[in-house]
Amino acid sequence: MTPLLTVTGLKLDFYGVHVLRGVDLAVPAGSFTGLIGPNGAGKSTLFNAVSGLYRPKGGTVALGPKDATGLAPEELVAAGLVRTFQLARGFPKLSVFQHLMLYGADQPGENLLAGLFGSSAARRREAELAERAFEIARRLKLDHVLDNPVTALSGGQKKLVEIGRALMARPKILLLDEPMAGVNPSLADEIAEHLVGLNREGLTICLIEHDMALIKRLCQPVVVMAEGRTLTQGSFEEVAADIRVQEAYLGRRH
Repeated sequence: MTPLLTVTGLKLDFYGVHVLRGVDLAVPAGSFTGLIGPNGAGKSTLFNAVSGLYRPKGGTVALGPKDATGLAPEELVAAGLVRTFQLARGFPKLSVFQHLMLYGADQPGENLLAGLFGSSAARRREAELAERAFEIARRLKLDHVLDNPVTALSGGQKKLVEIGRALMARPKILLLDEPMAGVNPSLADEIAEHLVGLNREGLTICLIEHDMALIKRLCQPVVVMAEGRTLTQGSFEEVAADIRVQEAYLGRRH
């Protein structure tokens, strides 16, 4: 399959400490790709570099055929790349509905004059975004808490809001950083089913996850990182059988 996201030789260091040492990664269009590796492998840092939070010190990032290296986060979102974070973030005083609306794209009401005088285009677009927010909330089973502040939600519901906000931006590829971490097993299964459904509808997903049972169940292909580099890529069975992967997780045998 043609890669939707291609990372080549990506490098990043902080004050001389090399965190990414030349990462190569290809996420096929339409795939549900898993990104695994031991703690400290550089997985979240890779997402930060790819999504524009950090500027790479070397290498390239491409979305389809287009070079996206060093683009700002808002430019990447406009191009179709959206990511979520390990810790669900939000504005404590805003409701779930308001959080979803914030992530709607192409809002003419953000223009100063349109915001002050309420243009008809701004009102139409706001109505469209409100309908999409209701649709996403129903899909993620958040419609019964739409008016609740995010501080009143469970950890799992906050993760669903994070996914919902990402969907409001109509992504082509979604980078998910441990969306099931710290969530009770039943809600983790529910989140997994939502992601499977989105992927079946054509959304490309790249998932960081430490639960190997979930990775085996959801992901094809699986990419393994260790010590800031790509170790291998293949099916779950192939990477699990790779001696280099076993050594990265368990240590070398002497």
